[in-house]
Amino acid sequence: MSIEQELMNRANSQCELCTATNDLSVYEVPAGDNSVNSSVLVCATCKEQLNDDTKIDESHWHCLNDTMWSELDAIKVVSYHMMHKLYKQDLIDMMYFEDDVKVWADKGLPEEADEDALVYRDSNGVIINAGDTVVVNKDLPVKGAGFVAKQGTAVRNISLVPNDNTHIEGRVNGVKIQLKTCFLKKM
Repeated sequence: MSIEQELMNRANSQCELCTATNDLSVYEVPAGDNSVNSSVLVCATCKEQLNDDTKIDESHWHCLNDTMWSELDAIKVVSYHMMHKLYKQDLIDMMYFEDDVKVWADKGLPEEADEDALVYRDSNGVIINAGDTVVVNKDLPVKGAGFVAKQGTAVRNISLVPNDNTHIEGRVNGVKIQLKTCFLKKM
């Protein structure tokens, strides 16, 4: 029996992360041994977001509250990796691993690129990159410009402020301004 068929049987033909039933395929957990025990059956949405950090939609990952408690190590490891990508430290702190599974989970995490590199995060802890679109989540008076950046205003193609990960630059009402990241939500 193939790994995919074994996973289909194990998961009752559902994504083992979000329980979707369409476009299912095998996801091999990083640093695993490419067996059924180190693979997870996932839907196309989960697989795309697991493989490409720029496609992550935080609202899709509410399932992590359940999958982190799975009895299957591969599912727990994938949940742990996604929690790191979403910066869900509160959930990470609640997880329990056997020592060997914890080593496996940590091996699969990407290397920290540069400890001195600034990481820009929105009000929900989601990483913001240059060129992203963010939404203002509170009415903000703009000093010196004489207007208010209204809640819900989309700021497209943002720039990162060098040496200050608490601010980004973007255009609101045609004026280039700096905005605090704590008042923004990534789209």
